[in-house]
Parts: sequence; structure tokens; C-alpha cells
Amino acid sequence: MTSPADLSVVENEAAQALFDDLIAKDSRIEPRDWMPDAYRKTLIRQISQHAHSEIIGMQPESNWITRAPSLKRKAILMAKVQDEAGHGLYLYSAAQTLGITREEMMDQLITGRARYSSIFNYTTPTWADMGAIGWLVDGAAICNQVPLCRASYGPYGRAMVRICKEESFHQRQGFEILLELMQGTEAQREMAQDAVNRWYWPSLMMFGPPDDQSPNSAQSMAWNIKRFSNDDLRQRFVGMLVPQAEVLGVTLPDPNLRFNDETGQYDMSEIDWTEFNEVLAGRGPANAERLRRRRDAHEEGAWVREAAAEYARKQAERALAASGAVA
Repeated sequence: MTSPADLSVVENEAAQALFDDLIAKDSRIEPRDWMPDAYRKTLIRQISQHAHSEIIGMQPESNWITRAPSLKRKAILMAKVQDEAGHGLYLYSAAQTLGITREEMMDQLITGRARYSSIFNYTTPTWADMGAIGWLVDGAAICNQVPLCRASYGPYGRAMVRICKEESFHQRQGFEILLELMQGTEAQREMAQDAVNRWYWPSLMMFGPPDDQSPNSAQSMAWNIKRFSNDDLRQRFVGMLVPQAEVLGVTLPDPNLRFNDETGQYDMSEIDWTEFNEVLAGRGPANAERLRRRRDAHEEGAWVREAAAEYARKQAERALAASGAVA
């Protein structure tokens, strides 16, 4: 007689086979589908970190909303920061379909147990930083995230479609800010170049460590969550930047950057991964400030969450009472 344990093994093997077949056919995994625990955990980690990055990423730019040089720039920057908040909400919602709650993810963020993109731990001392962030940081995000529109997990891939459309607007506005500065006074051109100098290398770090030092990339690619390796994406990004830098009139701060005809790729200087690891470990220029402000915002917004929950409770009660009256 077959025991329950034996039946469970057979069922898991059948479910694993179906999952493997969907991945092999480049199909989508949906929330109610069976999935390996490791796949689920990988997605929760990646999607929640992505959501945290969008929320924390609002801070460096909101710093300039009240100081933007014109009403036009203020309106554009406000719209961009609002977009980032929306991106975070899309992604938190996608992560929730995997069984983790919004409260759990937020607690992991504000207690420092969850990571977010290291790029947002740098400061924004000048208006030109808004241009450099748009051109370099959002440009890197586009390179990294467009392939995620085809991620094997359905809710993640669908969320990325809208996010990438909005990120393309963010990249264009950053390019425009730098272009206007580079067509301005000598002081404005110097400010733009200084911002590019400071954000160029951190933006290359956004793709993660080299492939041979990345612990998660190979498995994520095997599951069709990622489509390209960290180094491939970094090369694509640099290839996009070079002609755009010529149009802007800025210099990319890498004296060794040149196209290699033999390899068909760009040769570049070694990235300072010590800096990357220091920032990732919480010792960047603004790590402490970013988390402090996020904690403060979370605590100050408690009354809003409580009021919304109470309103939802009352609405549910009224709907239940109304359905009973109809019956």
C-alpha cells in the first residue's frame, strides 16, 4: 500500500517536472502554480529588494524638488519621484503574490535586514546630479530591467512593462538636463562633468559584481528570471553611453575606455569593488541617512495606515450588512 509520504514524493516530482517544462518552454509561472521553494525565495529577495530600491531612490531626488531651477523642472521632478513611489507599490504587490506580506518587507527594510540598490547611498549636492541620475542611473536601470519584462514569473514580468516605459522618460529628462547644462556657462559645464564623474562608476556597479563573483546570477538565468549576465549587461550599457556622451559633450571618466575590434566589446578600467562592498555593507556616504529617513517616514505615516485600515473595516461591515438586508 502506498503511504501518504510516498504519494507526496510522487506529487512533488510531477509538480517539479511540470515546472521544469514551463521553464524549458520559456512560459510563465503564475502565483497559483507549484514552484520550488528556492525559486520562490529567490523571487521574494529580488522583487522586494527592487521595490525597496524604488522607495529609497525617491530620497536623493526629492532633495531637489524645492530647489529645482524652474517650475518646469520642479513639475518634471515631482512627476518622476511620484513614478518611483508607484514602481515600489507595483513591485511590493508582485512580491506579495509569493506569500510575503507588505509589513514583513517593510520591517526588513527599516531594520536594515534587507538590501536595496547601493547607488542610492550617494549624495546629490548639485542640480547636475539630477541629470546624471536620470542619464546614468535610470539608463542602467533600463538596461537591467527591460529583459525582466520577460521574467518567468508572471506578476514580476507584467509589472516591469509599465515600469520600463516610465524609466525611459526618466532617462530622457536626465539627458536633457545635462544637455542644457553643457550648452550653458563654463561653470554649468563643469558642474555637469563633475556629476558625471561621480555617478559613472557607481552606475556601472548597479549591474552587480563580475559574473565569476555573483552568487545568484547563474541560477536566476537558469530559471529565466534574468536573461543576461551582469557583465553582458554592463557592456551593453557602456555601448549605449559612449555615443550619447559624444552628443552631450561630456567625458566618461575612464582613460582606458576603448572599443576592442577583436572582442567586439569595450575595454575598460577595473571597477573599484572595494567601494561597492563598503557601500553594500552600510558604510556608504548616505546609508545611515537613507534608513533614518525611511524609518521616520514609516513611523510618521502610522496614523494614515491605521485610518485606512479602519475605513476598509467599516466599508466591509457596511457591505456585509447590505448583502444581508438584500437576502
